[in-house]
Amino acid sequence: MSGPNNPLRVSLVQFEIAWEDPLANCALLEEKLQHLANQTDVVVLPEMFSTGFSMNDQGAEIGHGQVIKWLKVMANRLNALVVGSIKCKENNQYFNRFVAVDPEGKILSYDKKHLFRMGGEDQFYTAGNQKRIISYKNWNIAAFVCYDLRFPVWSRNVDLAYDLAIYVANWPAVRSHAWNTLLRARAIENLAYVVGVNRIGRDGNEIQYQGDSALISYLGDDLLNLSNEDSIKTYSISKPELIEFRAKFPADLDADHFTFVN
Repeated sequence: MSGPNNPLRVSLVQFEIAWEDPLANCALLEEKLQHLANQTDVVVLPEMFSTGFSMNDQGAEIGHGQVIKWLKVMANRLNALVVGSIKCKENNQYFNRFVAVDPEGKILSYDKKHLFRMGGEDQFYTAGNQKRIISYKNWNIAAFVCYDLRFPVWSRNVDLAYDLAIYVANWPAVRSHAWNTLLRARAIENLAYVVGVNRIGRDGNEIQYQGDSALISYLGDDLLNLSNEDSIKTYSISKPELIEFRAKFPADLDADHFTFVN
């Protein structure tokens, strides 16, 4: 069912990513996700779910390689939109690419705009400059990656163009307070649901992650919070309730107008 009043079932997938090992991560996820078949609408994986947040060629996807093919198989098998970011190589450039694959195999992508200079991401990857809003089951879904969360202008919901913003991340535990605070701020200020999916565990650079993946309402309330668990949780969000709140509290009509310049 995909009518305008149907809820959207969103599944958050929080797990420990095997370092630079796409085959191991895809195999693990395939086992973890099988129970979601026909039980969800959107499956959200973390940033660089196939490799972890690494700054080299290892595990990079070239063209429609093994990870993209796996995503297409899983989207079809689960009958859901499957999203997450992967390390991609294209024309001798590397991108931290948010990829969304629907059950029919259609692929939409967004290249991370804000590269995390403190981790050297800007020295290895090329920044994107185009926003991406994905239309699926009468919902408009905005795609963002990790460090994008810190930049409210890039996340601005101009003319209420999106209903749900998804941030996929490898956000270190040492900055968890910022992660938790900013997810809620983005939801409140943009009159939209927000999903943030982070990883857990320790990566190949000995950086620790504590998850805190969450689904936040347009009021800034937690609808789901995965804490530090290896976990998959699903929640149904309501578009009629969102539309009703926007009508009663049209703060978007008083938003400042601006021109974005790259």
